[in-house]
Amino acid sequence: MKKREVIASVKDEKLVKKRRNEMIKGAISLFKQKGFHQTTTREIAKASGFSIGTLYEYIRKKEDVLYLVCDRIYDEVRERTEQDLGDHHGTVEGLRRAIAHYFRVVDELDDEVLVMYQELKALSKESLPYVLNKELEMTAIFERILRTCVESGALQLSEGEIRLFAHNIIVLGQMWAFRRWALRKMYTLEEYIEWQTEFLLKGIMEKQQV
Repeated sequence: MKKREVIASVKDEKLVKKRRNEMIKGAISLFKQKGFHQTTTREIAKASGFSIGTLYEYIRKKEDVLYLVCDRIYDEVRERTEQDLGDHHGTVEGLRRAIAHYFRVVDELDDEVLVMYQELKALSKESLPYVLNKELEMTAIFERILRTCVESGALQLSEGEIRLFAHNIIVLGQMWAFRRWALRKMYTLEEYIEWQTEFLLKGIMEKQQV
């Protein structure tokens, strides 16, 4: 699905990236406190450290900011989750590494993840399908990793089990953001990664022994 371009009048790509990152950071705190609809573009500009006029040099409407938040999350997840697999492609260790990378990205972007799912309904009919498709692409990362494990003989899973298992990984990572008010009082991030990964893999490993 084609990415919707967020138009900027500024042509310096490095500056556009810098300003939009500042904008995302400022908007996230406001969306968390007030919600998307109750937040004004003027408030976003002030929280970002520049004028309303400068804001409109990098976006055209408020929805662009939420769209950029969603896009950033998915890009970060894809880049980080697929890195550092090295010689571990097609192995359970490679799967463990990918899960850990994904959970750590969620931890670093927990405010963004929370706001994205709270305010996703505010996206336009033009933007929503693209963002939802990005969610499926994120799940597909783990589908591909699981298939390589099946192809190498490291795991034995049907196609339906691969798809469901990939969705389970995505949801458990997001849960660290959604339930942080409770989970972070009980576990460190590393404990959460270790135990959730063990729970995820236990059923598969037991199935293979049947």
